[in-house]
Amino acid sequence: MESFLKQFWWKIIGIGLLMFAIVTGLWIPLYHGVEGLSFPNLPILNESIRNLLFHVPMWFAMVFLLLLSFIYSISYLVKPDRMKDNYAVGFAQVGVLFGALGIFTGMVWAKSTWGAFWTNDPKLNGAAIGMLIYFAYLILRSSVEDEMKRGKLAASYNIFAFIMYIAFIFVIPRLTDSLHPGNGGNPAFSSYDLDNTLRMFFYPSTLGWIALSMWISSIWIRYNSLTQEYEEYED
Repeated sequence: MESFLKQFWWKIIGIGLLMFAIVTGLWIPLYHGVEGLSFPNLPILNESIRNLLFHVPMWFAMVFLLLLSFIYSISYLVKPDRMKDNYAVGFAQVGVLFGALGIFTGMVWAKSTWGAFWTNDPKLNGAAIGMLIYFAYLILRSSVEDEMKRGKLAASYNIFAFIMYIAFIFVIPRLTDSLHPGNGGNPAFSSYDLDNTLRMFFYPSTLGWIALSMWISSIWIRYNSLTQEYEEYED
């Protein structure tokens, strides 16, 4: 039991935080003039403000995974090692998955608040372009057979992909008009909308989604490593 807790403590805490944030976050009512625990009842957002517990934390998890992939790619170029390459591609693959989930939840939110699933918003377009850049990274890996050449080429491209993605979703939207909070002169979440009650659930939700993404990544990376070992054994 003790060894189990040492190995899985962060997973248990992460899933617990995520369940706490989602279950209770969906249950707490919006503010309607009655004192008590409630979320901000804002024009246009209304009930869709609960998506803050899904959409934004998923993006945080995605960026965290892509950052880890970026770091492992740099480490691979410094000192090539198969496991570093496996970590880099594994984190990137799961990061793309969470990026796709973030886009989906964002489209649902956009339909509710902006009236359309997709608008000509620089952050939306940047996110889509960033996903295409990472799809190209995954296709590039599958097109090169030599392991060492594939690792170096993929690591170099991955470093470029991460830098470009950060520019597309964080830098460029701040320089142009954008509907997203915190971009193009549009104020970010503040005490007006992200009040203390919502923060009680937003921060645990963010930590929970990141923990879940790390858990999925560890399983996926382990699966890929075992697959490689099995294929080599078969050969």
